[in-house]
Amino acid sequence: MSASDGDGWVRLPDGSRRWGRFGASGLLLHAGDGGGDGAGGSSGGYVLLQHRALWGHMGGTWGTPGGALDSGESPVQAALREFGEEVAGDLGDVALNGVHRQEHEVWRYDTVLAHSAHRSAFTPGSAESTEIRWVALDEVERLRLLPPFRSIWPGLREALTQRLVVVVDAAAVLRHRQGGHGAWPESAAGDAAVAAAGRLRDELALLAASGVDGALLPDALALTPLHRWFPHILLLVDGDARSVASVPGVEVVATPRGKAASGAASGRPCGPGANGANSANGAHAPRTLVVTTPESADGGRAAAGAGDPGGGGSAPVAVPPDWLLKAAT
Repeated sequence: MSASDGDGWVRLPDGSRRWGRFGASGLLLHAGDGGGDGAGGSSGGYVLLQHRALWGHMGGTWGTPGGALDSGESPVQAALREFGEEVAGDLGDVALNGVHRQEHEVWRYDTVLAHSAHRSAFTPGSAESTEIRWVALDEVERLRLLPPFRSIWPGLREALTQRLVVVVDAAAVLRHRQGGHGAWPESAAGDAAVAAAGRLRDELALLAASGVDGALLPDALALTPLHRWFPHILLLVDGDARSVASVPGVEVVATPRGKAASGAASGRPCGPGANGANSANGAHAPRTLVVTTPESADGGRAAAGAGDPGGGGSAPVAVPPDWLLKAAT
């Protein structure tokens, strides 16, 4: 563990101590059955856990690699940094799924949920760990878990089986922002259409990276309550806007005659490159939020596939375009 301005103990109202002057954060990495160490399969996949050294706080227990936040550091930044300090091995590309927060008035712990396409080999990267192990979800509760981790494990396990997919009807959103006037996309063509869709895509990319406040998500989505969810976003475009390219976090989906929209609204991968877009968490049940307007939904546009969510997910839930403004704040 390297020295930082976040190092230090905080005493909780119940008298117990926690490490991290600005709170602490850890990474709960999840992977499916394929690849990795050759061990037998698990119906729910595996999570990577750290066996804490006996000399440490709550030593001898199992939990997530993690530690104190530095000042100005986000929970995700801290979790990834601490993982690199405590675990040896190549983390590679992972898909962030959400952040669970434990609040203790004067201190908090954030568990960052992430998915990996493979069970890569990892070993202890510091004296804080005696073992780093992929543990089948069904076996986690048989270990001597860190007490705070044990208390939240049931909810974390449930959240690991889910993913948030946000489908954005570009035409409906842009028309709404014009005050509901005009006939987008029919009257919007050429450079104007491409520029408008590109700006919306970039706005959504920021949302994908920062995540959505869990309090803003409708109860009807039936998502496990988390502090933040990191969505995979599908942007549905028509006409000349179909030339807009996808970027990390946002998959741009052309919707000729509504065929691609049907798949997108159901949370299924669709469009160019879609098979790889959800590769890290494609085995998880989607919870699909459709950002559109009532007239578009009634016309069967973005909600065309609402009756067939696919992938074991719940039925899509529609929200108005103004929801994006709330989510971005």
